[in-house]
Amino acid sequence: MTTKAPTPVRRRRLAGAGVVIRRRLLVAVPVLAATSMGMFALGAASPIDPAQQYAGAAAFTTTEENLAQLRANWGVDDPLPVQYARWVGNLLRGDLGWSTSRHEPVTSVLAARAGWTLLLVGAALALVLVASVLLGTLAAYRRGGWFDRALRATAYAVQSMPVFWIGLAAIALFALTLGWLPAGGLTDLTATGTAPADVARHLVLPVTVLAISQAPWFVLFVRDAVAESLRDDHVLAARARGLPGRTVLFGHALRTALLPFLTLVGTHLPELVGGAVLVETVFSLPGLGAVTVQAALGADFPLLAATTLATTVVVLTANLATDLGYAAADPRVRLDD
Repeated sequence: MTTKAPTPVRRRRLAGAGVVIRRRLLVAVPVLAATSMGMFALGAASPIDPAQQYAGAAAFTTTEENLAQLRANWGVDDPLPVQYARWVGNLLRGDLGWSTSRHEPVTSVLAARAGWTLLLVGAALALVLVASVLLGTLAAYRRGGWFDRALRATAYAVQSMPVFWIGLAAIALFALTLGWLPAGGLTDLTATGTAPADVARHLVLPVTVLAISQAPWFVLFVRDAVAESLRDDHVLAARARGLPGRTVLFGHALRTALLPFLTLVGTHLPELVGGAVLVETVFSLPGLGAVTVQAALGADFPLLAATTLATTVVVLTANLATDLGYAAADPRVRLDD
């Protein structure tokens, strides 16, 4: 069985995709280096002693020699460039260090918790994308009507609310007052495992809160983009040909308006990840957000540096996927420009 050779156009687009990936990698290296250097600089400027923080209450009774031995074992008294070079060398070998707040290797912390954070962010992103496309499109189609005015007013109101406040309000209403959903955690206290149904029930509130907190930007963007697209010549021509309103709206206007929407998704992902940190803290979820807050409060710089670096990698990867997705959605875009 013979394999069909790629067409010249396809070969050019594959080559262009390779160019974009190489460019993004060239940008990613200095960004990751600057991010990690910034974390080490903040750690060096912190007045918190990692040895005392690790010892906890025992720091008041232990000897200074024992604390000095801890500092020597960790190398925290070495010059900052020496500490950074040692950390980078360990990173290249897959060793992210020891978490002083969790008392376990940083790699173990990331492996155990990264999946839950990705699940929360992924589910919230999927929900907000579907809801914003539907609501924004309907508001644009009925621009100036009661639904459009109500949606914009709600979006502006939600945009001014902190995500932790939305989370606390949701807990007070749906968990404490109505008792419909659990207030936090990943499973019930009596659960012996992580059953999918139990986990899904506990994630309803966190996912919804995170999606609602990010929805205003997406809803308003889709609404304005579709409203502008409805005035384009090809959409007016489709209406003139007598096509049904649903076909004109979803088959012509929305398709054009969604192209810049892909860029918004990529640029807004850092805020989505930042919101996940607060949501996980409010709902006591075992994700990276909760341990990031714990690492910051406990001066756990190895864990804090690893979570920050992991978040940066996710954002850079999302930007790359946005570029490739935009080019795939619009053949007129040249990837190798």
